Amino acid sequence: MFGYTLRRLVGIAPVLLILLTVSFFVVRLAPGGPFASARALPARTRAELERLYGLDRPLGVQYLDYLDALAHGNLGPSYSMRDDTVAELIGAGLPVSATLGVAALLLGVAFGVAFGVGAALHPGAVLDRLLKLFAALTLALPSFVTGPLLALAFGLWLHWLPVAGWQPDAPRFLVLPAVTLALPLAASVARLMRASLLEVLQASYVRTARARGLGRARVLWHHALRPALVPVVSYLGPAATYLVTGSLVVETVFELPGTGRYLVQGAIDRDYTLVMGMVLVYGLLTLLANLAADLVHAWLDPRVRHESP
Repeated sequence: MFGYTLRRLVGIAPVLLILLTVSFFVVRLAPGGPFASARALPARTRAELERLYGLDRPLGVQYLDYLDALAHGNLGPSYSMRDDTVAELIGAGLPVSATLGVAALLLGVAFGVAFGVGAALHPGAVLDRLLKLFAALTLALPSFVTGPLLALAFGLWLHWLPVAGWQPDAPRFLVLPAVTLALPLAASVARLMRASLLEVLQASYVRTARARGLGRARVLWHHALRPALVPVVSYLGPAATYLVTGSLVVETVFELPGTGRYLVQGAIDRDYTLVMGMVLVYGLLTLLANLAADLVHAWLDPRVRHESP
């Protein structure tokens, strides 16, 4: 297990470097610049700003300067929010985004696994039909539709929950955003869990366990559930990407002070350093989430740990 984990950790660095390299040149080569959308500046002032931020240097030199600064833990200043550095902006918004993502992940997986197991144990019953309806609705409706509908129902009509804003010591502000982000994840996990468990329950070793007189609950917990979870765990890697991209929309809908707004606003303002900082954070979080999913997969299925490097 240690060797498998080490191989996966070593593989993160080159992938992250490729991601940063492609993002750096795509952002820099896009039309416009960090000072193009501002009010008209005299040519001399604009040239001085570009010299100050190193934008007058060749693109290859700028890339090497960025990697050197990154190696020293310096994400650079923000071009559009000049009172703060990129590290300070990310440090202020990342806890909110991380809290939202973790809450949505736990909620989606817990609900999806439970719903999928119940549907698999009673195929064709009411719960199974409800799962199909639930999955069809939640996967068809995007988050920017689901979010306002939940806010309208539970915030404006029932007055149970706040519809916008954020207070760190008030979990009720997290409920609607987390549920909005978790619903499609729960639907996908439930469908995967149902299909996987139905297949495992037809396996020969499960039928043998039943023939030995083991109870239904013991067969489920000791023989069927662990292998049935393998496809679900494999899906959690791509699901992490959905949580990252989906949080951008959810944070905007519910006016959360997370990091998603910085990526959008930085792209609009051509704030190179802010966009690169967000790409670094989101890319690293996605890679680590995929690593965690692969490690759990290897724990569930020991054959994965012995695959060739």
